[in-house]
Amino acid sequence: MAAVSVRWFSRLLGRPLPRSSAGDERLPNIQALPILSSDALSSVAYATEAALGILILGGSAALKLSLPITLAIILLIVIVVLSYRQAIAAYPNGGGSYVVARDNLGRNVGLVAAAALLIDYTLTAAVSLMAGTQALSSLDPTLLPYEVPIALVLLVLVGWANLRGVKEAGRVFAIPTYAFVLMIALLTVAGLKDLTFHHGWHPDPPPLTAALEPIGLFLILRAFSSGCSAMTGIEAIANGVKVFREPAPVNARKTLLVMAILLSAMVFAVSGMGFMYGIAPNPDITVLAQIGQRVFGNGSVLYWTLQITTLLILVLAANTAFSGFPRLAAMLAEDRCLPVQMNLLGDRLVYQNGIGVLLGITALIIVICRGETTVAVNLYALGVFTAFTLSQLGLVNRWRTQRGSGWRGRMFMNALGSITTFVVLVVIVVSKFDEGAWTVVIAIPLLVWGLAVIRRRYRQIFAALAPDPEAAPLQVVPRDPPTGHHAIVWIPSMMRPAFEAVRYACSFADSVTAVVVVQNDQDAGSLSQMWDRYVGTNTGALELVLLDSPFSSLLDPFCDFVTAEERRHPERTTTVVMPVAIPRDRLDVALLNQRARALFEALSDDQSRVFSIVRYYVPNGRHQAGSRPSGSMD
Repeated sequence: MAAVSVRWFSRLLGRPLPRSSAGDERLPNIQALPILSSDALSSVAYATEAALGILILGGSAALKLSLPITLAIILLIVIVVLSYRQAIAAYPNGGGSYVVARDNLGRNVGLVAAAALLIDYTLTAAVSLMAGTQALSSLDPTLLPYEVPIALVLLVLVGWANLRGVKEAGRVFAIPTYAFVLMIALLTVAGLKDLTFHHGWHPDPPPLTAALEPIGLFLILRAFSSGCSAMTGIEAIANGVKVFREPAPVNARKTLLVMAILLSAMVFAVSGMGFMYGIAPNPDITVLAQIGQRVFGNGSVLYWTLQITTLLILVLAANTAFSGFPRLAAMLAEDRCLPVQMNLLGDRLVYQNGIGVLLGITALIIVICRGETTVAVNLYALGVFTAFTLSQLGLVNRWRTQRGSGWRGRMFMNALGSITTFVVLVVIVVSKFDEGAWTVVIAIPLLVWGLAVIRRRYRQIFAALAPDPEAAPLQVVPRDPPTGHHAIVWIPSMMRPAFEAVRYACSFADSVTAVVVVQNDQDAGSLSQMWDRYVGTNTGALELVLLDSPFSSLLDPFCDFVTAEERRHPERTTTVVMPVAIPRDRLDVALLNQRARALFEALSDDQSRVFSIVRYYVPNGRHQAGSRPSGSMD
């Protein structure tokens, strides 16, 4: 039954990819642009409308402020993009806000940037899918009662595409993204033609609307902060440098520049046409759709194509989150701020655990919001501007301390960016506080606290499980007559539970083979050095074997080795010894990778074997002293 499930799962996601093909999974710029920029480019569909929705509170006369606000947003896009191009140059392996803030402002400040981005990624996925579903129900009102299940189905489809691998996702998302860009370009060209030859360059007055609030600085700042939703997703390219083909940093910088040009031009075109045609917010039809009706004609093929491509780009905008969230979670796991399982590559060379977590959280947000974007969209830009500010402030500190050629100009650019984005962040918090921003203001410190707790607990666990340098030497004692037993010990890491398992194997077997599956070739030397340090070089019947893992699985090479040894020596009894760290705290259950349990199930599938499970109880947070391991035959 288990084998059937594995085959079915493999067919669903595709055949496993060897680690050597990781370079093949990197994308050319033409595919990386849509996979990393779909969120930013899709904001054209709602950024102008978000700003107009606030300006209309000041009455029809306030709508004329949309163009100055749009120009201010474009200027901010330019500043942020230039700053992130410097971040990519400084961090060619991925210069996201978390890495920059961690390295230059300290680990705790880095956690603030990470928490803000984790929240922003989940909101990006949820808002994009709910907005796409609303666009669909606008075309067919009979779908209104089914918005939540439709959004959940779309969520599963986006998750499935990402689980199949980066290249597969790039193929899926490239066509709709470029189709949307093409339709905005056609809309702009047709609009310019109409304004030049038919309409004239005199703006139409918008529908008369009574003012509910005075036109003042606070209203303008609120509209500006709402329009800044156009900037969500810019971070993704700096985070995803490893997605690009070599030279990755150069290609990432080029793609970021192209994305900024497209985004700025599209936002300006939509806002400009909205101003010239006197478009005002309408709860029954979007601003972009109103422009499409005026330019293409209501019911025309081009109008319907515009609406369909808008629907697709909004749905696919969630892919930016599915690209950024797992990578950020993997970085945090590598730094021991999230469970180490988040750093494990799946068979398709993607961080499938991160994708799974994002699927669950996004589904929960969609269900809680009941498919409505009203609350979630108010929080959309808060997290990303927190990350913007910290990232650029970190680069300021980097240039100040490292100096080098042109450091003053670089520092000035990032200082300008950090000040600008901080001002926007303050505006967003103040203007959107009562509209839901208070939840993110509370959530970020709570998430930072949780990440810090995990990091502290990992330090305690590793301290408790570190090998004892004063332990008695490990060696197999010769037996006369020999018992005919051979032990193969699974070594998940060079920690105390593994050495205790080797010690236990030496107590009953004539010969012992300790097996380590190496994930990276560069780790082999350090693993051998640690073995020689704690075990010694003159070990007689005790040997260390390093196995290479061509695929992401670390279990298959070990299982194949066990099977080969049994066939090679059928005359002896082979016992598989596996160390298992037994957690005492509830938190440790999530933090410890219990791969030995999966290994036991894998080796139990095809034939009868003798197993020995060596349990090592992990001290809880109140007792840091080591605990006595116990071995048992299972």
